[in-house]
Amino acid sequence: MRKDPGLARRFFDRFEPVHAVTYFAPEARAALDGLGYRGFWMGYFAARSAPLGEVPADVVTAIFYNFAPERIAKALPAAWQIAGPESALRARADSAVAALRRCGVSEDENLAMAVELAGKAARQAPLDGRPLFAANRALPWPEDPLGALWHATTLLREQRGDAHVAALVAEGVSGRESNVLHAAAGRIPRDYIARTRDYDEAAWRHHEQRLAERGLLGDDGSLTEAGRQLKDRIEATTDRLALSALEALTDDEVETLFQALTPITRAVVASGDVPAVTPMALDRDELHDGSAHLDS
Repeated sequence: MRKDPGLARRFFDRFEPVHAVTYFAPEARAALDGLGYRGFWMGYFAARSAPLGEVPADVVTAIFYNFAPERIAKALPAAWQIAGPESALRARADSAVAALRRCGVSEDENLAMAVELAGKAARQAPLDGRPLFAANRALPWPEDPLGALWHATTLLREQRGDAHVAALVAEGVSGRESNVLHAAAGRIPRDYIARTRDYDEAAWRHHEQRLAERGLLGDDGSLTEAGRQLKDRIEATTDRLALSALEALTDDEVETLFQALTPITRAVVASGDVPAVTPMALDRDELHDGSAHLDS
């Protein structure tokens, strides 16, 4: 059956919290602090970019896209003088496993099925134009089931993230403008994204003005009709490109993966580590329902 691109967004809402413990769980922060990284952001940029190796800060800025270049330059390459990529990779993987175990994710048949099918999807998803996904996919596959699940969800989220960057570039929306557009669309509170992505009032207004000059924002900073259409097009393109990660699975396998992964995600969300408001704008409204609904 031909799959609706909206399925990719529902899939994202299920696998992203499993991956996201690496940003929000106390085990992750403790592990990166333990390496000697100074502050949350040095640990974040070191751990997430570690699959790329010791690349220049400009490379990380290009791939991560929506972060302030100055923020990345404060963290890299200084982090590698403290602990190299291999140490960061071990710390992020080990701490993710510890966090998932604490969340109550058990090594049962449900986990085994999620690992098998998420792994199959991640291994066979298209590489083209997806540098961060490719770098993560080149890493050794963990033998531990919890590690394998976290690794598979990491691949899937970076595969989607690289596609989202491509969609923004194709529409002429810069990384810094994308955060302003995201807030204007009501996907994330302005104060939250401004704080977590390093905008002062002048910088925010600058990017609002650039979007307004294109007719995408009104005088009050809200989306115009053209802005709404652009935002919807970007999200639809992202879903369509991310849907390719499920092409390796049959419809029955997609349904089985949803049924296996959803209760795991519920357990992670119930732990409280991943906050209700994140830059990813996750939707938790359907986590009571484990079905992929491919026949709807």
